[in-house]
Amino acid sequence: MTANKKKAFDRRAIWQLIKPYWISEERWKAWGLLAVIIALVLVMVYINVLFTDWNRTMYDSIQNKDYVAFKRLLWQFCYLAFPYIVVATARVYLTQSLQIRWRSWMTDKYMAKWLAHQAYYRMEQGHIADNPDQRIAEDLRSLTSSTISLVLGFISSAVTLVSFVGILWAISGPVSFALMNHELIIPGYMVWFAIAYAGVGSWIIWWIGKPLVVQSFNQERFEANYRFGLIRIREHAEAIALYRGERRERGELNLRFEDIRQNWWAIMRTTKSLNIAVNFYAQFANIFPLLVAAPRYFSGAITLGVLMQISSAFGQVQDALSWFINTFTTLADWKASINRLAGFNLAVEQAQKQPASISVERNNVGAILLEKVDLALPDGSALIAGVNGTIHFGDRILVSGPSGCGKSTLFRAIAGIWPYGGGDIQIPHKSKLMFVPQSSYLPIGTLRSALAYPADEGAYTDLAMRHYLDLCRLSHLKDQLDVYNNWGNRLSPGEQQRLAFARVFLTRPEVVFLDEASSAMDGETEEALYSLLQEELPQSAIVSIAHRETVARYHQQRWHFSNRDNAPGDSVSRLSIQPL
Repeated sequence: MTANKKKAFDRRAIWQLIKPYWISEERWKAWGLLAVIIALVLVMVYINVLFTDWNRTMYDSIQNKDYVAFKRLLWQFCYLAFPYIVVATARVYLTQSLQIRWRSWMTDKYMAKWLAHQAYYRMEQGHIADNPDQRIAEDLRSLTSSTISLVLGFISSAVTLVSFVGILWAISGPVSFALMNHELIIPGYMVWFAIAYAGVGSWIIWWIGKPLVVQSFNQERFEANYRFGLIRIREHAEAIALYRGERRERGELNLRFEDIRQNWWAIMRTTKSLNIAVNFYAQFANIFPLLVAAPRYFSGAITLGVLMQISSAFGQVQDALSWFINTFTTLADWKASINRLAGFNLAVEQAQKQPASISVERNNVGAILLEKVDLALPDGSALIAGVNGTIHFGDRILVSGPSGCGKSTLFRAIAGIWPYGGGDIQIPHKSKLMFVPQSSYLPIGTLRSALAYPADEGAYTDLAMRHYLDLCRLSHLKDQLDVYNNWGNRLSPGEQQRLAFARVFLTRPEVVFLDEASSAMDGETEEALYSLLQEELPQSAIVSIAHRETVARYHQQRWHFSNRDNAPGDSVSRLSIQPL
């Protein structure tokens, strides 16, 4: 990509990220708030202009030893300072209000986009984008707050420049000097000095600080990777402890932290050079106008008050022209956030537009129909070929085959979340399907909400919940429905699977897919729950993946996947259907 194309892409990406909120259903509130904030910025600039004039009068009164004027000017200062404090406070409050409104709207839209059409699942499957949590939580916050801050800062600087450049031009007057026997006169010479000073400083700051954009981008990524590693240890604490894997985990965390440390040293080196330049620029700016204007003061051309007014006006003009310098670090972080969010947007769109070669449709059919279903891995490797089958309501089907042959992938295809492959799957229009994986998801919250998931926690009565907890041999949990906990860590794998069966009985789907859903139970409990399925859901289809042959007697049909009849070198699994 050429430099011009890259710049055009960057501008387009920035506009696509910022634009939606300002044309959304909340646009009138947003524009109204922004208009009020800009008005407050203008008032603050106007008061600063009055302060500059007050500066000149105050220092003239000091030079003239005019005590009466001095006292009057002290009261005038109070009249200027109090409104300024009120306006500045209101500006900050309303700015924060606009920031949280924008962030709330963006967060809602991005979460919806990420969760729609299983984009979050496909992104993880294809490793399309890293750390989506950080991009939604941190980068959206940075985008909204930094954009508003930068825009308002730019507007304030532009208005300040317009307001003070005329003052500085008028009070600084012309300067004349001889060059090669010619007398040159520069009108409003302090304005030109301010422009030159800010221009040279901005170029130096940009040249020194340009690596900071990439370094800030990498720092956020490395920090997110490190946090993810820490969270993984919390989630799998028991397994790590049983494996005595502390040394290995510490090594992995140290490697991730080393990325942080190395990148942070790079940021420190860039920031050190940047701070030297910025601080030199800022400190020298304090005396630069005095050095330039001092000859006119000592010659008697201007008074002390005018000298101080020149210094103040020069400071305002120079500060306005130095907007880029003053906001460089914020700009670098903002640009890094823009890059991450643009990448996240692209990844979500790529995941959503990923062609689903397997057609899964809801039709007015009386059974689940599978016709010529082929399944593949994300890298294109063939997994299962030519599956034809029918699942009627009331069927009991046991799916078997060697590990890795594609049994669970077939369930994912029927669920509509596996796009790799081909063929047609038709599902009865109004039938409710429920998929129960080997490790069920239990949200952090009350036991009631974990049991009702994905329905709301008030979807079922306490009586029904306690009844099925009893039937699923979880009587010890009956009185803990309102207990808040991380149930995925508190319950054993077997208890979690029994809880998943209780969910099935509460939900009462027409078709249940059990993917090793009883593998952590003892044989007697497993058989008891399968027997309970027949009693509670006699009209529902039960499709199970299980390795224990003891459950075969609770099924009427076996779908077996194997590749033993294939040609040499062909590892694709094929289906054979047998009665039980």
